[in-house]
Amino acid sequence: MNRVVITGLGVVAPNGVGVTAFSTAIKNGLSGIMHDPLLERLQFSCQIAGTPSISEDLKRQYFTDLELRGFNSTGILYGVIAGMQAWADAELPIDVSSEPDWDSGTVFGSGTSGIDKFRESIYKVDDLQTRRLGSTVVAQTMNSGVSAYLGGKLGLGNQVTTNSSACATGTEAILMAYDRIRSGRAKRMVAGSTGDSGPYIWAGFDALRVCSSQYNEHPQQGARPMSATAGGFVPGSGAGALLLEDLESALSRGVKIYAELLGGQVNSGGQRGMGSMTAPNNDAVQRCIIDALKNAGISAMDIDAINGHLTATAKDALEIENWTKALERNGKNFPYINSLKGLIGHCLSAAGSIESVATVLQLYEGFLFGNSNCNDLHPDIAALIDPLKVPLKTIYLRPNIVAKASFGFGDVNACLIFKKFNN
Repeated sequence: MNRVVITGLGVVAPNGVGVTAFSTAIKNGLSGIMHDPLLERLQFSCQIAGTPSISEDLKRQYFTDLELRGFNSTGILYGVIAGMQAWADAELPIDVSSEPDWDSGTVFGSGTSGIDKFRESIYKVDDLQTRRLGSTVVAQTMNSGVSAYLGGKLGLGNQVTTNSSACATGTEAILMAYDRIRSGRAKRMVAGSTGDSGPYIWAGFDALRVCSSQYNEHPQQGARPMSATAGGFVPGSGAGALLLEDLESALSRGVKIYAELLGGQVNSGGQRGMGSMTAPNNDAVQRCIIDALKNAGISAMDIDAINGHLTATAKDALEIENWTKALERNGKNFPYINSLKGLIGHCLSAAGSIESVATVLQLYEGFLFGNSNCNDLHPDIAALIDPLKVPLKTIYLRPNIVAKASFGFGDVNACLIFKKFNN
């Protein structure tokens, strides 16, 4: 079995586009959450959100003017930028010859695709303007649109596909790509996920009353994972991408290696027991973590830190409890833990991949970013683990192994184990 390493990163996040800007933001606790006038006009309870800032000039670095004509899919926009950033960061060329790159592919997840384009198309159809839909409406609205665009732009000849598993999408995509390289069926895979922005994505969650509504006047205080005053998640969007590569290939190319992916696990609680469409089966969550450790060939005591799912809802304390049981570690013996959602909100299908980029950067650069808006740690969490294991500011301690987990609607779970690279 091949060892799998990360040789490229790309990210389009609410608090930073590109690895340098994103790394600076998470180290310094810079939030990307802002007031959204459209959400206010539409009378959402939650009127704040995390939306990446993409200039017209940046769009034109990745799309031609012809491609941008009639283009209205933020998810594909974010995903293509992040995926191509990861490709370039790994020092891989874009071959313009007629031969596909048979050794390279992508698993790039998405919850939906082109929701704004879909809405635009519905109005045209209802207005008897079907012939004016344009030639790219299918590519922009099919769920695999993001992987199809990346496949064409990079000339990928290996597997090109899109997965979808709610908030576990990005983490699952990375493990799917890992498995393909590990088994020798590909040398390189662009792995990640993307999430559209806007009210038509976020409205359902607002209707479920799981979004923060108490901080509309103070946007950057709204996302409060693990906090006693957390009032729900802040919606976000963006994309994250990792270039996974066979170690032998990476060494032969002489490129930097950010980290090694040791393994992981995905599973489902089957919506049995305490599990449901919107709640986790605790046994399944714990089993996912335990099996991820086994797959990676490490013990629970090897984990230095956890990048949790931790959405700033009532489930945060339950997630911590599941970690303590799965690892059989609590109090001062518990690893450090952090959540990126305090800075960018919950990016839904993009969450796992953006947070995985942050996890890899922590290993490569030797730090753990702080938990924003968590000065008042929830007492149920403080009863389980030492509050010092929930850093409020960035600390520099050079973690060796970090676990990254995501849990999604439908009672689905995913956990990855990343390690600082040591050849």
